[in-house]
Amino acid sequence: MKLTVPTLLTLLRILLIPVLVLVFYLPNNWTNFAAAFVFVLASVTDWLDGWIARRYDQSSAFGAFLDPVADKLMVAVALLLIVQKHPTPWMALWAAVIIGREIAVSALREWMAELGQRARVKVASIGKIKTIVQMVALAFLLYFEPLLLRWSGGVIRIPVFTIGEWLLAAAALLTLWSGLAYLHAAWPTLREDSRNS
Repeated sequence: MKLTVPTLLTLLRILLIPVLVLVFYLPNNWTNFAAAFVFVLASVTDWLDGWIARRYDQSSAFGAFLDPVADKLMVAVALLLIVQKHPTPWMALWAAVIIGREIAVSALREWMAELGQRARVKVASIGKIKTIVQMVALAFLLYFEPLLLRWSGGVIRIPVFTIGEWLLAAAALLTLWSGLAYLHAAWPTLREDSRNS
């Protein structure tokens, strides 16, 4: 198996997961910045590996398998860390919706692949929008502290965590929407398969 640059970037994203956990629990006042930075770095590698694979024709079957696994692992770990630090019912609900949808869609894709219909459940534009909103939300929630912008007229306090909470709620709703879109796309095949069995 030849390791391409996109695959190496995907492996780097997986290696960043224990780094994220480690910096999150370090007893320092800069850990929130470090955790957010590690998560943003992982998110950038997610975009970069796809761009390089398309631009330089470096796609591979192993990379196509590993990329979504790395994404889901990073998102699930980030959500678990956030819920552990901020155990509110809403935070737990949004995390459960996002992780539950990822498991359900992965199972749906695997089943469709077994039926030879994987192309029916390819990533749609709503899924890409959901991913962007989700990544920004998680970075904000990991950072947690408000940003203080100083200017000649005074100081503006940006409530990063509150913005992150609202973005996570939006990401969870987009997650449900995109999950239903996947199910709708797969439904004719699933219905046909149930008739034949």
